[in-house]
Amino acid sequence: MVFKDGDFLEIEYSAWRAIDKKLLYTTIKEKAQEAGIYDEHENYGSALVILGQNAVVKGLEKELKGMSVGESKKFELKPEEAFGNRDENLVRVMPVTEFRAQNINPVAGMTINIDGIPSTVKSVNSGRVVVDQNHPEAGMNILYEVKVLRLINNDKDKIDMLGKTYGAQPSKIDMKNDEIELYYDDKVKKNADYFVGRANLVASIFNYVGSANKVYIKEEYVKPKTAESKTEKEGEKQQN
Repeated sequence: MVFKDGDFLEIEYSAWRAIDKKLLYTTIKEKAQEAGIYDEHENYGSALVILGQNAVVKGLEKELKGMSVGESKKFELKPEEAFGNRDENLVRVMPVTEFRAQNINPVAGMTINIDGIPSTVKSVNSGRVVVDQNHPEAGMNILYEVKVLRLINNDKDKIDMLGKTYGAQPSKIDMKNDEIELYYDDKVKKNADYFVGRANLVASIFNYVGSANKVYIKEEYVKPKTAESKTEKEGEKQQN
């Protein structure tokens, strides 16, 4: 089977620096824990790749297009097929006052966002800050291990995986004609990330699910039990 642009693939993958075999990223929780890179905020498990959307490096997407469902593969990518070659023009020297005006105290090694580009502070000296806007793995060969779990054709499954990707996976999805209802029960943590993710999910539904013309959101909130209500219940039990 040859996959094409627009296909939804559910995959597992891991990536290492070829030079020292350091694990950079994995979708597999156990591997992350073994390598000491586990992040409790990371959503481990299978990942969604929509081919043709630049969701992964171009070398990985090229390999995926030639794979089949159930197939596993290991390969090495050169920098131009991975995170690009290093560009010394992306190393900038900035006055420390620019950072402090934004209440940022720059420290070597920290990652910050400059003009929408993730940047690494390399050094701070004499009122000057050297920042590198190259990808941390730019100029390096990258090893990949990938498994294609499934090709997703069902619209409901596409929405479910999009929700997982954005951190707003619905508890239930109902579809009727051109209308979609996303239901979020009380177990879903409705924090700021959830609301941003949910907005991205709705936008993606209109982009990728051609039959959708309306999306409805239904949320469940349950009033928390207070200390007072617990005390009242205990008092009622004693009276009985």
